Amino acid sequence: MDHNHIRPWRNIHRRKSRQIMVGNVPVGGDAPISVQTMTNTVTTDIPGTIAQVLAAAEAGADIVRISVPDQDSAKALKEIVKESPVPIVADIHFHYKRGIEAAEAGAACLRINPGNIGKPDRVAEVIKAARDHNCSIRIGVNAGSLEKHLLDKYGEPTPDAMVESGMDHIKILQDHDFHEFKISVKASDVFMSAAAYQQLAEQTDAPIHLGITEAGGLMSGTVKSAIGLGQLLWMGIGDTMRVSLSADPVEEVKMGFEILKSLGLRHRGVNIISCPSCARQGFDVIKTVETLEKRLEHIKTPMSLSIIGCVVNGPGEALMTDVGFTGGGAGNGMVYLAGKASHKMSNDQMIEHIVEEVEKKAEALDAEKAAAEAAE
Repeated sequence: MDHNHIRPWRNIHRRKSRQIMVGNVPVGGDAPISVQTMTNTVTTDIPGTIAQVLAAAEAGADIVRISVPDQDSAKALKEIVKESPVPIVADIHFHYKRGIEAAEAGAACLRINPGNIGKPDRVAEVIKAARDHNCSIRIGVNAGSLEKHLLDKYGEPTPDAMVESGMDHIKILQDHDFHEFKISVKASDVFMSAAAYQQLAEQTDAPIHLGITEAGGLMSGTVKSAIGLGQLLWMGIGDTMRVSLSADPVEEVKMGFEILKSLGLRHRGVNIISCPSCARQGFDVIKTVETLEKRLEHIKTPMSLSIIGCVVNGPGEALMTDVGFTGGGAGNGMVYLAGKASHKMSNDQMIEHIVEEVEKKAEALDAEKAAAEAAE
């Protein structure tokens, strides 16, 4: 259920950017904010890398980035691109020739870092390869690898230094009449990242790739990313994003969608609204939610499910969700469908029953969507 249309204070007004294409995925303009991740396999392990790309795509990744550190990796990239269901971004550092090879191998986008890609004439060769092979480019500024002259000028990495690096590189691309680019200004410091992105958003209409780099492990990295990226997204800044975690790339995708779902910017799969549980709970809320999260991973249809332990908030939360369950007494709870109390269900049969109700609702929503599209 989408109630944003009756709650104007929930609307986010996105910054106007021009749109580019990363393969078949539009980035910027009015396109949905795309979710990215990056493989952590050795790129020359072709089967392993393909498996990770497929897992990320199944989890919802719109775009996957792969590191291309050497010539063998560029050769492997050609095979990986053939098997990938989503556009592949080639991550290029230090060796500009890898960018040329990656474009020839079928990469949809080249990520180049102004701090280590080399002189303007080498960048010009990468731009030519991108143009010749219909690649876009991401200018990937990183606080940890700024150009020496900017570190000398500012004394240390700062938002100003990061934005200056990015804008200098934008000028190089524009001087070559190349405009299919997006840009990021990442730092591991949340404050620095947020300040740099806000400043960048005022200086260019290029699509912006959001990220907090080297954010940390699954829990700490997600928290940092949610704070840093969340505030920027809330301000309307950001056209594509990656949650950088020392974890499985699939977790990065999941966390990216959770951040977007929390702000109403993307809707994919089941959004479970649940209470933290207390002495009032009529069933084991924590265990139930943990089980349902796993059991409902296969649902791609956007929908909402409330799992509330007692009647204090349960009926109210159920009003706002597609399917709901509220704990009661005597080993039973109430099932809600489309916001209304429907029928009682015993706690021991509740999980199977909720899975069944969610699957039925997903089928109905998919059918409604297909009918609406056919009518257009």
